[in-house]
Amino acid sequence: MEDLFGGAAPYYARYRPTYGQAVIEHLAGALGADSRVLDLGCGPGTIAIPLAGGVKTVLAVDPAEEMLAEGRRLAADIPNIMWIRGDSTTLRTLPPFDHVVMGRSFHWMDRRVVLAELDELLPPGGVVALVGPARLSGEPWQPSAQPWQPVERRVCEDFDLEISAAANCYHATEEHHHDILATSPFSDLECRTFRRRLVWDVEGLVGLQLSYSYSSPAVLGDRLHAFVEALRKALLADNPTGRWEQELMTDVLVARRRGALPLC
Repeated sequence: MEDLFGGAAPYYARYRPTYGQAVIEHLAGALGADSRVLDLGCGPGTIAIPLAGGVKTVLAVDPAEEMLAEGRRLAADIPNIMWIRGDSTTLRTLPPFDHVVMGRSFHWMDRRVVLAELDELLPPGGVVALVGPARLSGEPWQPSAQPWQPVERRVCEDFDLEISAAANCYHATEEHHHDILATSPFSDLECRTFRRRLVWDVEGLVGLQLSYSYSSPAVLGDRLHAFVEALRKALLADNPTGRWEQELMTDVLVARRRGALPLC
C-alpha cells in the first residue's frame, strides 16, 4: 500500500477535496463527543483532523508512514490525535476504541473479515461509519460528475497506467459497501447524502491526479514530468477556460448492530 501511494501524500493532503463541515458535524453527532474513534486508513488526516474537534480522541491509523508524517505536520497543534502505523490486519494491536470511521479506504480491505473482527472488538453500541462517493443509480462505484474524466482516462492510457487497478479489489465481488454491511453484524444502516459544488483549475486537477494510487509519483517514476505536462496540455485543449465545475455527492453510511443502543 505504501508503494502504491509513494510520493502522493502532499498531493493527497492539498488536492483531495475535504468532506465538508456538514459531513464532519454529522459524523461527530453519530459518534459522540466522549468517544474514542478509530480512523482506519486515515491518509493525511482528511477525516481525523476536522473530526478531532468533535470527539474525545482519534486513533489515526494508516500503513503509509508518508501519509502519517503529513498528518502529523498538518495537525501539529491538535493534541487528541494519535498517529499510528497499521492497517486492517493489525486491529488487535491498537488501543481500545468505541467506533470506527473509514473514508475511501474500506475498498482496499477484505471487507467481511474486517467487519467480523470489528464485531469482536467494538463495544455493544459501537458504530462503523463509511464516508465516500455517493451510490448513484447505474454507477455504484464512482460518481459520473467529473467532466474532466474522459481526458484523464486518455492520458492515463497513453502512459499505460492501469486506471482500474485501484478499484479491482472494490469491484471484485461487485458488491457495494451497502450490500456488504447489510449481511454483516452491522446491518442496521443509516445513509445520508451530502452535496457540494466544487470548482477546479488545471493545477488542482493535476494535483488530484498525482494523489491517486495508479498515477502516484512512485508509479510514474521518471515519467512524472512528462505525464504532468501531457495531462495539463490535454486538459486545456479540451477546455481552454481552465475551469471545471463538479457536483460532489458524498454518502455517510452509519452502521450499527441490530437493536444496539448508541453509546452517546
